[in-house]
Amino acid sequence: MTPMVRLGFWARRGFGRIVPEPFVIAVGLTALVLIAALLAGTPAADVLRAWSGGKGLWALLTFTMQMCVMLVLGTALATAPAVQRGIAASIGWVRTPRQLVGATAFIAIGLALLNWSLGLIGGAVVAREAGRLARARGYTLHYPLVCAAGYSGLMTWHGGFSGSAPLKVTSAEDLAEVLGPALAEQVGVLGLETTILSPLNLVVSGGLLLLGPLVFMGMTPTDDPDARSAPDTATTAHDEDAPAGGIIERIERSTVFNLVLALPLCAAVAMVLAEGGLSRLSFNTVNLTLFALALLLHGRPDRFLAACDEGARGCGGVIVQFPLYAGVMGVMTAAGLSAALAGAFSAVGPGLFEALAFLSAGLLNVFVPSGGGQWAVQGPILMQGALASGIDPGRVVLAMAYGDQWTNMLQPFWALPLLAITRVRARDIIGYAAVWMSVGGLWIVGNLLWGLG
Repeated sequence: MTPMVRLGFWARRGFGRIVPEPFVIAVGLTALVLIAALLAGTPAADVLRAWSGGKGLWALLTFTMQMCVMLVLGTALATAPAVQRGIAASIGWVRTPRQLVGATAFIAIGLALLNWSLGLIGGAVVAREAGRLARARGYTLHYPLVCAAGYSGLMTWHGGFSGSAPLKVTSAEDLAEVLGPALAEQVGVLGLETTILSPLNLVVSGGLLLLGPLVFMGMTPTDDPDARSAPDTATTAHDEDAPAGGIIERIERSTVFNLVLALPLCAAVAMVLAEGGLSRLSFNTVNLTLFALALLLHGRPDRFLAACDEGARGCGGVIVQFPLYAGVMGVMTAAGLSAALAGAFSAVGPGLFEALAFLSAGLLNVFVPSGGGQWAVQGPILMQGALASGIDPGRVVLAMAYGDQWTNMLQPFWALPLLAITRVRARDIIGYAAVWMSVGGLWIVGNLLWGLG
């Protein structure tokens, strides 16, 4: 057994029971901030107003809906029959268990760079198909490891085209929603050429795309005493043969209605891109694209709606927890805690600011398991600190994004859809994910400190 394989086994056994439920953490963070505001001298009535008012709990309702729509439509796209057939074909060429694990990681990371929900659901489908393929071919495959590889894209998504923070700074309206009008005007709109399409991100995210398969292949044992095959789960299927009933049911199965909606959606996407270019990609544009593709690939309204129902099951945590993050943001701003933290950040100097932003974002992500929620809490602090230190705000946005995605490997919140699809437990995959987190974190910090200037 190689050292890398031993490390994977050790990590799996050591990390299994250390992370509580995300909602419990969000409530704890809320209590901590409320207490901190009171200790800072803010009157209790003012704290309650800041927390429960329009600039508190309910400040991010638009953002919450955008995230839910992205999760629902990304899930619908990933479960479209054509996409699932493509996934099955993409790993059909492998000849060894190690290649199977590496291919799963590569596909999951690549999909996540396109869209986080597509990467999460698609990665889970790939892992499940890999387990089925290994069983069919008689491979000895450690199924929890390939499922961890299917989750690996959640450590790269925020540097991709659905990254919450990079997309929320591409328009003045979205920027002001989180930073407030005054700070947003000082920062200015940041196009994707300063974040997702910047040389720094192309190197960091491109490197992670190559590193991920190597790390997971390195942890693949050749003789695994703990190997187990995938559960015998069927892929998402639609009832092709059930006869249609009356005219209403035939209408519900007509591809015409999907086309009636998909064609203007495609035209809208083309118009947005023609007018603003790729650098002005926004949450709404990404959701328009997912909407159009999911409609076209499912073909029929009934199939599309059934797939959306599957995705909607994962929205409960977002709907309940985003208001809590917004409340934390409101209290921190009203009590002056954001300004104090921004001052502490700027005091470290330009050389370490980005690395500190990365590490602090990684820590905060354990408590705020959402890129959008984390940008709401940390964005104002980091942008104030960046302006005070004379640092490129685009690089700071990326540093925060990298930290947010980094500790997803220890945070089971977003793994819930994958666990349901693959039928493994969080404790089965979290150790392997932690090894990937360690290697990827070194790559990211190295580039922030000594990479592209």
